[in-house]
Amino acid sequence: MIATVDSTPAQSQALDIKRRLEELQQTVSASRLGLWHGCRLKFFFRYVQQIKKAPTPSMHAGSTVHGVLQAWNLSRWRRESFVTERFKVVFEEQWCALQTDARINWGGEEEAERSSSWRALEHYFTETPIRAEEKPEAVEVSVSADLSHHGLPTLIGIIDLVRAGGRIVDFKLVGKPPDPDMVAHLHGTQLAAYSVLYRDATGRFESGLELHHLVRTKQPKLIVTSLPPATQQQRARLFRSIESYAKGVARQDFVPSPGFACLSCEFINECRKWNP
Repeated sequence: MIATVDSTPAQSQALDIKRRLEELQQTVSASRLGLWHGCRLKFFFRYVQQIKKAPTPSMHAGSTVHGVLQAWNLSRWRRESFVTERFKVVFEEQWCALQTDARINWGGEEEAERSSSWRALEHYFTETPIRAEEKPEAVEVSVSADLSHHGLPTLIGIIDLVRAGGRIVDFKLVGKPPDPDMVAHLHGTQLAAYSVLYRDATGRFESGLELHHLVRTKQPKLIVTSLPPATQQQRARLFRSIESYAKGVARQDFVPSPGFACLSCEFINECRKWNP
């Protein structure tokens, strides 16, 4: 009879990390790419070690607003009548439900965060360029694109909304208006990824791309940035970015990127203790 030896906690952890690294090399998303190129050590803490952190107030507000907009778009897809009070109920339900088991540090500002988020939604419903009778092509759809023929991992993502005619929309809840000269550049990777995903899933080119920024200022604003379909240059930049990600994860190139972003990083304590 052969005796079995239970693995130690350290061995189990090492096996878990090995498995996660393998999974991260098989698939990639725009959000992973953004974090990877922002700070590789933060990527390690979030995706490899999977250290859980409570969402920030702004993250919670963004998730709540996205949930309401998803309900609104699905309602339009079903051809249902628009009733503001209905989405106010959805907002309140989402606001509470997303706090379950989440220890958010509100700093006494929860009501202000809640109020500004709902005002931004109310303003959006009034000022949105999307007509009430326009039926969406897709809402919060999970898509993937096999890029193995390019020697790259599978690209995955969730597209907020595809308007009629193949116009891809992404919603952003922000505290100040975006810089019009930088908005396309800052979100270029995400938009190029959505373009690749849409074309792979449908066999068609998107008709355009839109960013809808819901601005939570005292007087809410809606800023819509309309962009043409992704270009070949944007597609090539995305693929090079994915290539850099895949090679870096494979060699476990998890190094910090000190900068102003560290001031609000939830992993600052782990980073200070990091020992290469």
